[in-house]
Amino acid sequence: MSPSRTVLVVMAVSCLPAGFAARAADAQLEARVRDRLNERVIDPQLPLAEIRAYIKDRIPTVPHPASLDAWNDYANKLREDVLERAVLRGAAAAWQKAHCGVQWLGTIEGGEGYQIKKLRYEALPGLWIPALLYVPNELTTRVPVVLNVNGHDPVGKAAPYKQIRCINLAKRGMLALNTEWLGMGQLKSDNFLHYRMNQIDLCGTSGLAPFFLALERAIDVLLSHEHADPERLAVTGLSGGGWQTMLISGLDPRVTLSNAVAGYGSMRTTVDFGDLGDSEQAPADLAMVADHAHLTALRAPRPTLLTYNAADECCFKAGETLPALIAAARPIFQLHGCPEHLRWHVNYDPGTHNYERDNREAFYRMLHDHFYAKSASFDPVEIPCESEVKTPEQLQVELPPENADFHSLAVALVKDLPPAESLPGDATAAREWQMRGRTRLRELVVWKSYEVAAERVADDMAADLQSNAWRLRFTSAHDPSHPGLTPNGEEGLAKRLRGSCLTLSAAEFAPTERTSEAIVIADEGVASAAPHIARLIAAGARVIAFDPLFFGRSAITGADPSFLFALLLSATGERPLGLQASQVAAVANWARGDNANLSPSTLVAIGPRSSTIALVAAALDREAIGALELHRPLGSLHQLIEENRSVEQSPELFCFGLLAEFDLRHIGALVAPRPIRLVDPTPRAQAEFDELRSWYGTLGLELSVSP
Repeated sequence: MSPSRTVLVVMAVSCLPAGFAARAADAQLEARVRDRLNERVIDPQLPLAEIRAYIKDRIPTVPHPASLDAWNDYANKLREDVLERAVLRGAAAAWQKAHCGVQWLGTIEGGEGYQIKKLRYEALPGLWIPALLYVPNELTTRVPVVLNVNGHDPVGKAAPYKQIRCINLAKRGMLALNTEWLGMGQLKSDNFLHYRMNQIDLCGTSGLAPFFLALERAIDVLLSHEHADPERLAVTGLSGGGWQTMLISGLDPRVTLSNAVAGYGSMRTTVDFGDLGDSEQAPADLAMVADHAHLTALRAPRPTLLTYNAADECCFKAGETLPALIAAARPIFQLHGCPEHLRWHVNYDPGTHNYERDNREAFYRMLHDHFYAKSASFDPVEIPCESEVKTPEQLQVELPPENADFHSLAVALVKDLPPAESLPGDATAAREWQMRGRTRLRELVVWKSYEVAAERVADDMAADLQSNAWRLRFTSAHDPSHPGLTPNGEEGLAKRLRGSCLTLSAAEFAPTERTSEAIVIADEGVASAAPHIARLIAAGARVIAFDPLFFGRSAITGADPSFLFALLLSATGERPLGLQASQVAAVANWARGDNANLSPSTLVAIGPRSSTIALVAAALDREAIGALELHRPLGSLHQLIEENRSVEQSPELFCFGLLAEFDLRHIGALVAPRPIRLVDPTPRAQAEFDELRSWYGTLGLELSVSP
């Protein structure tokens, strides 16, 4: 077919080689196919072991420069890089610069010696955070200020252990700000589900930004108080509040003292011990620049207390988490000449996931030593105040009825995405557009050219069908043009270029008289696709069926589901969508081998996730994939936001920035002139691809539509 001749086939029934639809699959053949597909070719734990190694190989380590000047240069550049390349991307940079409001909403009586002022402040335009400021009575001088953040506690800022801490701080003469966390307490809603922040990522804006800006604005509020001492600013919190403490304390030099409680670990240890957290703890591309251990080291020389629980039943158990953080940060504190400014506290009573009295008193001791010069008048023993704890209703702060959230932010961002650039109106311009588009798509999905080492582990030759089971090992060198090289210089470059191996299993079915080639993938795993495969075989197709990473037999088994590892992959600069599509193309190339006369494969994808992977694979590999058959495809990436989906349902589809430049019809246009066939499409998918078909018509190109 001439490159200027384009064929797009859109239909509602399967239509592979001639006679395919008319030939019913034999029940015995389908049973043979199913038996082969259900064979366990690789150890069920192998995908988990390999993806752990794959991710850890890409996480940078904290360097230990020989001089303080060298570290300071590195640290300043690292902060800039984290903010620019992970936190304030896309619209987030404008959010940070925007004027945001603070509204004071009245005062309620606290207890002896303090009052509680209600307020709300904007983290970014339209997103209001409710908060409480605990204010000592009769302030006359500048006093220490403490930002108190909370984690995954449904009552949020009203949690008794948090109120008791804020009351104790106020009774000691400090200003204590108690803020609500996104998705908790008053902000608890489906649209603040943390796995929905990836809708923002899809639009090319950092979903991490609302978390960071909520913290940054809270510090602004604290320091705006006339009695705030900017030289004595502390941040502390439990669990997700510990993660927030680490994030803002590492990136904002205004934080002079930090105490994260049971809230984070190095990504290296979280991969091993399963403390993978929510989307914000593995944000896109952070680990291309820094691990959480780097942010801990960035605290030096400012006083830092790391608190962990010995028998934590939730996450970040002390014995598993602390050693890596101490090993990363202590040399930097030593370089600054103040190793004593890095402390750690292990809680044994109760030892579970908590910020109760023992942990609170460890924090008070830290304040005593660093904010009050170990003054004898400051007693770090907790002041009893349980009777002063308020109900959530008493602490309620009025919020605007249309407060922004992750979903509404994504809806606003996606409104004009991708840019309304019409597809080229002539064949020459179309080919040039395709070349540019493929280059950019390759960058967005972090495409790889995999080499496949295949080992046949089982075979079965019947009279009319050869059936083989294969173990496939995928290796690649990371693309050196990819912008995600770490600040670790040559070490970082070497790591990212080092080949990594992933192993998958595949089933091959080759009829004696074969007339075509097909590759099959499926959302529910290829074991669910036995009827489709049997019909393909009956029609004379040699079929290779396999599960890309995170699907079917290549899914991660264990306590943590596949999508959490997909998030970590994205944090290291990889893109699950690109990795999976690269695997599909590699299998198609392996299936073709050195036989140039062998026709390219038809790629059959069953389900919306697999269909999207197939579109990307076909767009970027024009040799081995000759046609697409998409069963129940997604019509548009806009659906992920319109239907308010969250990342755990289809992690590869939330590819950072993809919708800022491409929708599915644009990727489909990159597949031309090879045919795309739709099977059982939704009305939305049919309409989207009809629009693509209209584009072909404006170019005067051939269009074939099956009845």
